[in-house]
This record gives sequence, structure tokens and C-alpha cells, in this order.
Amino acid sequence: MTRPERGATAPRTWRKPPFIANPWLRYGAWLLLAGYLVWAFGTLPFNWERIGEGLPRAARIFGGGFPPSFQRADLLLTGFKESFQIAILATLLGVLLSIPFAVMAAKNIVPRPVYLVGRAVIIVSRSFHPVIVAILFVAAVGFGPLAGILTLTVYSIGFVGKLLAEEIEEIDWGQVEAMRATGAGYLATLFYAVFPQILPRQVGLSMYQLDSNLRASAVVGIVGAGGIGGTLMNAFGRYDYDFAFAILLIIIAVILVSEGISGWVRKKIW
Repeated sequence: MTRPERGATAPRTWRKPPFIANPWLRYGAWLLLAGYLVWAFGTLPFNWERIGEGLPRAARIFGGGFPPSFQRADLLLTGFKESFQIAILATLLGVLLSIPFAVMAAKNIVPRPVYLVGRAVIIVSRSFHPVIVAILFVAAVGFGPLAGILTLTVYSIGFVGKLLAEEIEEIDWGQVEAMRATGAGYLATLFYAVFPQILPRQVGLSMYQLDSNLRASAVVGIVGAGGIGGTLMNAFGRYDYDFAFAILLIIIAVILVSEGISGWVRKKIW
């Protein structure tokens, strides 16, 4: 058996982490989890009688939804057209606005006060579910697609801005130093040393956000922010379950197609 050469590193062997290797910690964690589940189910106000009564009602809903009815195709097309318009406009606005906020939230290219402001905007944008934001905008600007566009714009700023800021913090700093060595100003450095490095990531995130906004547009429409969600709620409100299930099937089909397209575009870019 030969000795390893001087300076050569010995092969690393895998060892169990202390949490896995120590049986007291492992079994104690399982006991805590089991205790929490018993406590949670015992203290939450489940109305089992009402749940039992709701099972036959759910069976009637599913039974009334088959076969799905596509007779009112005009309502389907109108709702999906509005959802597409909301998603595309919100994605464009959100991505455009997320770029300056991402720059502000990248601590390696801005002063600390600017960084704190940028991070605060992104954190606030990510703090609330789109449905809650949609309720606020519906109350502010009324029912309709404008509330949906504003809601999904805020949603896009929070998601895209955060990931772009992290991408900026991981750029190759040598290109920035080379630009500064030539006497380039701050904006020139951004446009020619920072943005080219994050462009592929930005395009991929934009495609993903468009896909996400298509899904979210159906959700925010339920609270009156336009799109196919409003048509879906009206169908359920009229006990028109076969039409409601047709809408759900079309939503699933559209999301599958958008997932495939966005995945193909991201593979081509990355």
C-alpha cells in the first residue's frame, strides 16, 4: 500500500450528522413532532359533524360537474382573454420596475441606506399573498382588471426583484473593476458590466413570472380583480357546476401549455 504524496488531501468519508447519529436527539424530535400533531388536532376547532354533512354535498358537486359543459365558449374566451391581458401587462410592468429595485437591493453596488430602502420595498412586496393585495386594490380602484394588474405587478416586483438582487450580488466583480479603471461612471458600469451578466437570468425569471401570473390571475379574479376567476366564481354561485368544471379543465390545460413553453425558453437561454 503506497503512502499518499506530500500535499495530497486524504479522501473524505461521509459521517452521520450529530442529529442523525445521536438516537436521543432523533427519537426526541419524533416525539416532539407526534406531540405537536396531537396537540394541534386536539385544540383546533374542527366541526366533525359539519364535515360529515359536507361529504355528501361534495359528492353532489363533483357529480354535477361531469360531464363538463363547454356550451358557453364565449364566456370562457372572454375570461381567458382578460386573464392573459392582466398577466402580460402585470409581468411587463413588474419586471421593468423590479430592475431598479433589484439594483437598490444589491449591497455590493449601492450605499447601505439605498440598500435598506430597496430591501424594504422587496420585503413589503413579498409579505402579503396576492389575494390580500387584490382585496386592497379592489377596495381602492374598484372591481375589474386594473386591480388585477396592480396586484400582480406588486407580486412580480417582490419575486423578480429579490432574485435579481441576489444575482447582482454574485456577479463577476472583475468586469466592474475593469469598467471603473477606464473611468466609466456609475450608469455606464451598470449597463455594460452588471446588466449583461444578469440578462440570461432576467429573461428566465420573466418567463417564469409570466407563467406564475397566469395562475395567479385566476385566483385574484375570485375577489373581483378581473379575469377568468370572476367567471369561475359566478359559475359556482349559480350552482352551474358543469360549466365551472369546464373552466377548471381549461385553466389546467393553459397552465400546462405555459409551463412547457416557459421551460423550453429557459433551457434555450441557460
